[in-house]
Amino acid sequence: MFSFCTDPSTLPDWQWMACYLTTVKHIALYWSVLTVLLLLAITAPAALAFGFAGASAARSRIPPLSWIGRGYIAVVRGVPDVAFFLFFVIALDQAIEYLRHRALCPDWSEPIRQGNDFVVCQAAKMPLGTAPQWVHETYGFSLAVLTFAIVFGAFAANVLYGAMQAVPRGQLETAESYGMSPRQTFWRVLVPQMWVYALPGLSNLWMVLMKATPLLFLLGVEDLVYWARELGGIKTPRFTDYPHGDWRMWYFLALLIFYLMFTRVSEIVLARVMTRLSRGQATTAGEAQRRGAQA
Repeated sequence: MFSFCTDPSTLPDWQWMACYLTTVKHIALYWSVLTVLLLLAITAPAALAFGFAGASAARSRIPPLSWIGRGYIAVVRGVPDVAFFLFFVIALDQAIEYLRHRALCPDWSEPIRQGNDFVVCQAAKMPLGTAPQWVHETYGFSLAVLTFAIVFGAFAANVLYGAMQAVPRGQLETAESYGMSPRQTFWRVLVPQMWVYALPGLSNLWMVLMKATPLLFLLGVEDLVYWARELGGIKTPRFTDYPHGDWRMWYFLALLIFYLMFTRVSEIVLARVMTRLSRGQATTAGEAQRRGAQA
């Protein structure tokens, strides 16, 4: 990137390091930070939507709907994250290709399952082999987002279901006695009050989601951990202009600092959200706010 980077072997230490940290692969490392942040920005609300739908279904008075909600929570939470990620991505990818194969290649006569191989016509491949690189990366990232949302949505559903149960039953009965329909009671009384009970659990879930982002590497997305391991490994003069020893410890130390800083920022934001949600609520935090205002 710098004009003095033409011959790294002749550079003093600080210029060598400046050139080293601005190579193409290091730029990819910096972009991977945005990849992680984008994953969190999309996955968090998506998982919350899955969780709200699952919790609402679990407490439904319609038995089949309740079974679906409870089953979603129990099954996804009962499977290790790594196993679910590896299974679901492969299963979803093959399901998409199967449906495309049926629609685009109706004259195909060979079986799709050929021993251990899954074979579809070229037109049904996702993404197509002729597609540009960004399409492949976007497709892989989309599968990763959906997988993260489903997994953490089940945990969010469990948290929200517990929060819904924590809202005092007397308040719901009071709303019903004033003539509110079950739907009005749900949206106007239950949902606004459940968040103050749900936020501690959702805060912990957010922290777990942050720590789970290195699983992107298992899904084929080049994330921070991938580039830290790639760049930190031993590089010899034969294969690179910037040879160095095993620097993985320093790269992973930088990741540790990054995640700790991100965690601290999250704690500050979540504390402010909790203060805002507790205002006027009949909870310990709400009582503390009222007493502080009176003092």
